[in-house]
Amino acid sequence: MADTPARLFSLLSLLQTPREWAGSELAERLGVTSRTIRRDIDRLRELGYPVEATMGPEGGYRLVAGAALPPLLLDDEEAVAITVGLRTAAGNAVEGIGEASVRALAKLEQVLPSRLRRRVSVLNTATVAMPTSEGPRVDPDVLALVAAAATNRERLRFAYAGADGTGSRRLVEPYRLVATGRRWYLVAYDNERDDWRIFRVDRVREPHPTGQRYQPRGMPEEDAAAFVASKMYAGLPTYTATVTLHAPAEQMKLRLGEDAGVITPIDESTCRLDGHADTVAWLASRLLMLGCEFEVHEPPELRRYLRDTAGRAERAAHGS
Repeated sequence: MADTPARLFSLLSLLQTPREWAGSELAERLGVTSRTIRRDIDRLRELGYPVEATMGPEGGYRLVAGAALPPLLLDDEEAVAITVGLRTAAGNAVEGIGEASVRALAKLEQVLPSRLRRRVSVLNTATVAMPTSEGPRVDPDVLALVAAAATNRERLRFAYAGADGTGSRRLVEPYRLVATGRRWYLVAYDNERDDWRIFRVDRVREPHPTGQRYQPRGMPEEDAAAFVASKMYAGLPTYTATVTLHAPAEQMKLRLGEDAGVITPIDESTCRLDGHADTVAWLASRLLMLGCEFEVHEPPELRRYLRDTAGRAERAAHGS
């Protein structure tokens, strides 16, 4: 890349990613020599960009906090993603971030090119956010610190309050943050318990990066979100249902979908459903919405729930 200004902008864009870059990796990305990279780093420092260099096999260059916020270099997709994210952030579970998001959004939209402003406008016009109930709030400083430790593959110490209020100190290798509605979860390897754990970020207190790097481990699940889902539902009871449905099997397959369970034809107008669910309320609601007669063989909890529901429905129908 012969054009020095263009190369400096490209170098600055890479350095704004929160990680350390080896000089050889930067040189390969920009198609220049390591000596040219060192000269360009010096130019950025002269322009006021605080680029820090670290020595050693894992050392390299990184952009650190300075006295002022440097200009951000965003491509089109990044600019759209940030704009949409700021609009969403006004109603999420991060404490005090709503007003700050509105201010940042106003500044960003002021400088968006017209082509990007149209893309954002179309997306916002076609999207309606469903109101969510109040839940625990996450300190944005804690969230940012945890995210930085996960990105930099740096061990993290923090105090943690369990569901029963019991406090503990943790040393972990943070892997990913997973947002689920009104809550944020940290997926991490707990070094002292020698196992993978999930932590609610709103219960994390006094997080401190240790400066110790770690090599990523293999996840027990295919990704962090799947791991969080498996842990969240592992403690819930699972009910196995056996139900005779007085309707054709093909019709029931269309209404229930593939995840409901196994539907076996009994005759042309009757079939059997073998399925499972975490709650009898969910099973009951699915069955009642089918619009056909049915007989519950298992579990007994489902029959009791249906009797209670029927009683409430009858009283409501008679105004009593």
